[in-house]
Amino acid sequence: MKKMSILTLMLLQLVVASGQTGLMVSELMYQPRSGEAEYVELYNGMDAAVQLGDYEVVRWLNDTLGQHYPLPAHVVGPHEYVVLTRDAGSVMSAYVVKYASRIVECTLPPYPNAGGSVIICRAADGVIVDRFDYLPSMHSRLLRNKAGVSLERRSFARPANAAGNWFSASSTCGYGTPGYENSQSTETLAEERSFVFSSSVVSPDGDGYQDLLEIDYEVENGELMGRVEVFDAQGVRVRTLIDGFLLGTHGTIVWDGLADGDRVLPQGHYVVQIILYGLEGTQQVVRRAVACLTGSR
Repeated sequence: MKKMSILTLMLLQLVVASGQTGLMVSELMYQPRSGEAEYVELYNGMDAAVQLGDYEVVRWLNDTLGQHYPLPAHVVGPHEYVVLTRDAGSVMSAYVVKYASRIVECTLPPYPNAGGSVIICRAADGVIVDRFDYLPSMHSRLLRNKAGVSLERRSFARPANAAGNWFSASSTCGYGTPGYENSQSTETLAEERSFVFSSSVVSPDGDGYQDLLEIDYEVENGELMGRVEVFDAQGVRVRTLIDGFLLGTHGTIVWDGLADGDRVLPQGHYVVQIILYGLEGTQQVVRRAVACLTGSR
């Protein structure tokens, strides 16, 4: 049996009940280069994880819902992406892939180059949770060749089929961003690499070594507000580090390894969650798994 990462195991504790809407179409590669594979990227817009196997992709044929394509078991974390493709190796060879674990192989309906629909529904009752009707005209008019260029969703706050909500992926990202923030997104507030953790371990035992976890950050937008919290393996919040704080362009956030009220935490694995808020109501979530080694102070 394939081993799951610590963060994936923790996210399993947060999986929402089947039937709740969470997945949205985020990116589509419908016209790959010769020998390469199509892919569909989905985004979980919820504050809890969802089980991919609770959803299906449906083929739109002759103006009606056609064949249903079940999706495999896979946990999609809160505000994370997952890429569906028949050939994961092809996608990873053709594009920059930051998170290989987010590339999931499965059977997909054909997506014609002349246009079509991407439809996601709940497996339990067939209710459509998101639909994207695409056309080649959505691409940049400056593109001479659309092969190998994905269409990216600009905003999840607007319906998938809202006018102007899709555009060609940027050339600077290699014309596709499978598994991470879209290059054309209006909601990406900061790069995940803007937050640097001093360690993956905090050991609040007073010996002067890893007693504190420091999170250094540097962002371009100095008007972002932030909330930073720590959750245990069951998804229970144990510590709020900052809330409603104006981050500025740089700074350091410190966790002493303790819970609220300076309570000592059980030794184990925790998740540090950083939520960024923009002035227009947009938000972004960054998460890291951290081990807490409890000892006497």
